[in-house]
Amino acid sequence: MQHVVVQIPCPKEGEILLKVEATSINPIDWKLQKGMMRPFLPPKFPFIPGVDVAGEIIEVGDERTNFKQGDKVIAMLNLPKSGGLAEYAVAPVTLTVPRPSELAPAEASGLPTAAVIALQALKTAGVEFDGRNISSNTLITAASGGVGHYAVQLAKFAGLHVTATCGSRNMELVKSLGADEVLDYKKPAGADLRSPSGKKYDTVIHCATGISWGTFEANLSAEGKVIDISPSFRSMFTSLCRRVMMSKKKLVTLLLEPKVEDIKFVVELAKEGRLRTFVDSKYGLEKAEEAWAKSMSGRATGKVVVEM
Repeated sequence: MQHVVVQIPCPKEGEILLKVEATSINPIDWKLQKGMMRPFLPPKFPFIPGVDVAGEIIEVGDERTNFKQGDKVIAMLNLPKSGGLAEYAVAPVTLTVPRPSELAPAEASGLPTAAVIALQALKTAGVEFDGRNISSNTLITAASGGVGHYAVQLAKFAGLHVTATCGSRNMELVKSLGADEVLDYKKPAGADLRSPSGKKYDTVIHCATGISWGTFEANLSAEGKVIDISPSFRSMFTSLCRRVMMSKKKLVTLLLEPKVEDIKFVVELAKEGRLRTFVDSKYGLEKAEEAWAKSMSGRATGKVVVEM
């Protein structure tokens, strides 16, 4: 990673130019750097990473939008372009929402990708957010991470019983987010995913890596589902096998589907104080490398944020 000076981007039709106030780092950002998305991404160099931003509109490229210069917004940038780790960035109008005054830029910038993945994972498992859920048991792995800490809160908002795994240093935080049971993943019960109350899981929101299907299967209810938010070739193969076998216990791989209505939903919950962003650490743009390293370490609690 290098600090370079580039031209301020120009918004095209359907886009807006933002003066970025804060951006949060997601695993997809540094996976691109490591070449894990080749030959598709990044499209060309120099490549500016970062897809989640909070900022102020400087210029509107489409007069048909309701946004105007000076508006404070939250946006998910188009992944092929990205560009959030900069002083200025171009955002698609279709993935931009107003930023409530109740949300500071750092907290707001954590929402678009991580909170929406958590929301979509729960929806994929059949969870409703209108009060119609029959109470079910849910396991959330890596519950103190970027996606996991949102998943705990959203699951409790939906009225689910939540068991969560995390490291010992984060157990009290995860309890404060609403988890009913918390397991230290380094201890035998945590490694085996055994609920302290003996409950079988109807849903697993899998935000970690390195857990075998057999470990999940032993803890699932008769028609339990595991939603894997970081699918690998191995998990995709297991998912296919479960479908071919018509098994009632399923492994579902999930890829983020950018939807403005989902961004609006999590932002509204955050505005109401029902969903909060835990910020692990904040860095200035001049120390972006340190923020990058913290995210890559896998030891961040919640979100790592770069402020401009």
